[in-house]
Amino acid sequence: MSYLDNIKHIICIASGKGGVGKSTTAVNLALALQQQSSRVGLLDADIYGPSLPLMMGVKPGTSPEIKEQKYMSPITAHGIECNSIGFLVDQRSAMVWRAPMMISAFNQILNNTTWSNLDYLVVDMPPGTGDIQLSLAQSVKISGSVIVTTPQDVALLDARKGIEMFNKVDVPLLGIVENMSTHICSKCGYEESIFGSGGGDNLSVEYGTEVIGRLPLDLTIREQTDAGNPVVASNPDHPASQAY
Repeated sequence: MSYLDNIKHIICIASGKGGVGKSTTAVNLALALQQQSSRVGLLDADIYGPSLPLMMGVKPGTSPEIKEQKYMSPITAHGIECNSIGFLVDQRSAMVWRAPMMISAFNQILNNTTWSNLDYLVVDMPPGTGDIQLSLAQSVKISGSVIVTTPQDVALLDARKGIEMFNKVDVPLLGIVENMSTHICSKCGYEESIFGSGGGDNLSVEYGTEVIGRLPLDLTIREQTDAGNPVVASNPDHPASQAY
């Protein structure tokens, strides 16, 4: 029996490039699903740059309980079952691994975590298109993917590559999240599109999908995420939380 059989839906949160807010989106989306009475797990698939432990406020040095010298119990944070390579190595350690070793580590945290009965497993994918994405698509049935991008052209260029990759491995595209859609001044509340506008809409038309969320570049989101208390959990009535 695979513990993955306990999961109804696996949702990949992906991006064509780093720095667009993919991990922040994954964490807050998982919390938003939980607030709708769903049972949610969160898997950090970014082996080289795990951020889930920090974002979910897990105390440094916390590691999964090992069972039968093989299986790992997920770490529960904010009521969500979590696992990450970041729980198994020192947070300052550089993962200087070749691809086969990286894939082996990913497969272990995917397949050997004792997930309970979950409605959703949200997977925070590494940026780009590569071995982890291919390994996951070949290993399990993915219910759908969400592509996170910013409105600027350089991010949209890489977002297209992410969409094309999921199309090639027959993973449904659930939609596009346009992050940093606007900037809201923390002093006066003035809102402006500093990274451009319309990029997410143009991409959705190109691929016959929809923009399922527009998230602002907001100081509160950054502060709460860095504090390990994501905005959806810490301030569910905040406009940014409502966007998730």
